[in-house]
Amino acid sequence: MAEEQPKEQQKSKKEAAAPQKGTAVQFTIASPAIVEEIVGRTGTRGSTIQVRCKILDGRDKGRVMRRNVKGPIRVKDIIMLRETEIEARSLSQGKRGRK
Repeated sequence: MAEEQPKEQQKSKKEAAAPQKGTAVQFTIASPAIVEEIVGRTGTRGSTIQVRCKILDGRDKGRVMRRNVKGPIRVKDIIMLRETEIEARSLSQGKRGRK
């Protein structure tokens, strides 16, 4: 007959299959892009900055697209884009100042 293991060493199938909490970090695939131009600020309070960036790697390598970015950003910064298919809408001229 098969030898029995002590209860301390036996693990249920659920315990063996479940990953340990806090040990594994999973990242989504992202494409690097370099900021070429800062177009302007957008959002209700100007907290978002619209930039034109050139994708450096991946399926859309070499494509220049417009994206909205939160936080401090400068020209020649590298940003990581989770998806490269959707482009931000262009900024329209504000309604202030019209006569």
